[in-house]
Amino acid sequence: MTLKDYGVLAARAVARVREGAVGTPHYQIHLADDAGTAYRAAVNVLSQESPSELLFVVDEDFRHPLTASLPAAGSGWTALDSQAGGAALDYIRANLFDPAAARPLPPDVPGEDNDLADLLDHYVQRAIGDAGAAVYVFGQRFGPEPQKPDKVFGFLPGNGVHDVHMNQGNSADFRDDDGVWQDGGLLIRLPDARWVAVFLAFQSQAWHTDDTTGHSLDAPPVPGAGLEPMRIVAALANPVGPAPEAESVTLVNASPDPVDLGGWLLADRNKTTLPLPATTLTPGATLAVPGTPSFQLGNRGGAITLLDPSGLKVHGVTYTEDQARREGWTIVF
Repeated sequence: MTLKDYGVLAARAVARVREGAVGTPHYQIHLADDAGTAYRAAVNVLSQESPSELLFVVDEDFRHPLTASLPAAGSGWTALDSQAGGAALDYIRANLFDPAAARPLPPDVPGEDNDLADLLDHYVQRAIGDAGAAVYVFGQRFGPEPQKPDKVFGFLPGNGVHDVHMNQGNSADFRDDDGVWQDGGLLIRLPDARWVAVFLAFQSQAWHTDDTTGHSLDAPPVPGAGLEPMRIVAALANPVGPAPEAESVTLVNASPDPVDLGGWLLADRNKTTLPLPATTLTPGATLAVPGTPSFQLGNRGGAITLLDPSGLKVHGVTYTEDQARREGWTIVF
């Protein structure tokens, strides 16, 4: 079915409540936009299914072209189209992070800096204390409920966002929530223009999903970081000279075995695909794949994904407008 009302909340963090580790706890954030409208972001810190600990990834210097598509800071709720090329999140297709970097954390246990609530506190408390910090919460909206005060912070009308986590590859009980380009997450833009990103997923979710439904695929698990046999190592997104430019993507066979590239594909940010040459790449060898007019390495930032013959993602990278700004320079990943 997918989420009913997917989008992003752009607001300031006002307060927070930690709900502990009993029942189905959340890390609750009180936010307000520039018009004074109040919101609550309900962030899951414990799964209803085993293993119960959530997976997290934090990037304290997040650089991705989607930040250029975000609404203005403090502008409130913005509905997003669940499609590539805009501000919507997709943990698998947008190359936001390496899934192998995700680690589990308990929800809330005694001690310092040892649970998911502590981790969220580290960034949210900083945003609460700094009026210049802009918070963006991705997920599904609830409310507004004109006759119902918020159950945590008491403001009226009740209003906010939940499902601030991966929303695809779910187990059977939550399969109806599956969809592509509708994942949740938390981005904080600090006054120094640096972005902090927090991404959350349940251990029961799959990292290979159908490109239309977001349902889990019967596929091998994602390899560990640095164990991908084929990798994208560089891209020339802004060649010297007028259009049409001679763009290219450079691949390396990092494995100890030859790789037959027949049926392999590259995909750009808009998911336009480019077949690789039907050749065999020897161990340690590189291959510069020339682009085409339809396969776009835009100068304003982009994403490049490598797909094996079965259509499964093997590796993915992104680059920003700043990285593509210098004409003739190759971007190295």
